[in-house]
Amino acid sequence: MLKLPKKIKQIISKFKNSGYQIYLVGGTVKSLFLGKSLLNMNDWDFTTDAKPEEIQKLFPDSFYHNTYGTVSVPIKVKSKQIIAEITPFRKEGLYVDKRHPQRIEWAKTLKEDLRRRDFTINAIAFDGEKFIDPFHGIDDFNNKIIRAVLDPEKRFKEDALRLIRAVRFATELNFEIETTTKRAIKKLASLIQHVSWERIRDEFFKILAAQHPDKGVVLLRETGLLKYILPELDKCFSVPQKSPNRHHIYDVGTHSVMSLKYCPSQDVITRFATLIHDLGKYQTFKKDEKTKLITFYNHEVVSTKIAEKIAQRFRLSNKQKDKLVTLVKYHQFTVSENQTDKAIRRFIRNVGKEYLQDMIDLRTGDRIGSGAKATSWRTELFKKRVKKLLKKPFSITDLKIDGNDVMNILKIKPGPKVGKILKKIFNLVVEGKLKNTKKELTRYVKKNGLSV
Repeated sequence: MLKLPKKIKQIISKFKNSGYQIYLVGGTVKSLFLGKSLLNMNDWDFTTDAKPEEIQKLFPDSFYHNTYGTVSVPIKVKSKQIIAEITPFRKEGLYVDKRHPQRIEWAKTLKEDLRRRDFTINAIAFDGEKFIDPFHGIDDFNNKIIRAVLDPEKRFKEDALRLIRAVRFATELNFEIETTTKRAIKKLASLIQHVSWERIRDEFFKILAAQHPDKGVVLLRETGLLKYILPELDKCFSVPQKSPNRHHIYDVGTHSVMSLKYCPSQDVITRFATLIHDLGKYQTFKKDEKTKLITFYNHEVVSTKIAEKIAQRFRLSNKQKDKLVTLVKYHQFTVSENQTDKAIRRFIRNVGKEYLQDMIDLRTGDRIGSGAKATSWRTELFKKRVKKLLKKPFSITDLKIDGNDVMNILKIKPGPKVGKILKKIFNLVVEGKLKNTKKELTRYVKKNGLSV
């Protein structure tokens, strides 16, 4: 028998001693099957035949402020404050907007409650001693299957978000979507348009954050969802790249997915940028019929504009948008051994120190996703030069002294002279003629400041 934390067992006992049924359900039970540590779990979801007011009588410190009857009970597990969410058995009326039921009704039995849930692996209950599994979710867990509860078309018509959730669960768990369920997703894929972009984004980001995000994108394409979520990427599978004297071995769409697969970053926005970095190639494709040479001139410019539109559509925050667009805009950076320090410093300024590693990770995915090796001697040399140049200041604000220091040293008032001195110091430091230490810069100002 699973060993539940003491506080969770106390909740179950309190309900049973008061004559009520109580069961762990949903993601909580799924976590039990995945072998996650029960002591570290933050989400404990229950369902019961008790009504909200009856639950609150049992737990006076609970609170209830939603239309679904969920009562939140604060508890401490291992000195950590968490919330147990307890919802009465319920059944749902007609879904009028492909997302929300028109009304919520209390159900009389556990089976009524479980039959309204999305997938069989989420329709298993646990009473503290045994599992209740009317829709064979345990078998589907063991067989690594995502299957809709009862009629898949009905489930997806009720709540269109379930279309992408099926893909998300399959991606996160490395499961397969059962044939009838997958067929229903393909048939009803257009219903995803009824879902808000915020909800789509949240599910899509969970796919990108999974261990095998490339599998999720492939599934989105196979089920027809991709053309509604990322139509710009869906089109790219028709754009070839193999041509004489070119390193690419895949079409643009496949290259994008393979780049995502091999991107070493765990950051969702970096992975997103890696997936969409070449979308401008659809519009810039050119093929010379004589030489058979394929080109995509200025594709990064077009890709940047597309990234801006995608960021807007996905309701990204300003910070997320800035990162996504920056990585796409400058992904085509040069790593020639003949580059000047000035050129590399310009690259660092364009990308920003904060995103340098993300850009390198995108380049790694891009290279492997093209059929090349993860790196090259030029890339490694470039990285060393970047590291060396990062030790030098990139703006006047990086200097170890500021305008106040200059005024105090020279006993002068604010004015253009102060800025002129700082600019001179900055150029000398960049050229390696002065060390960026407060002691050395102070000495220089004392000796040369007034003559600048």
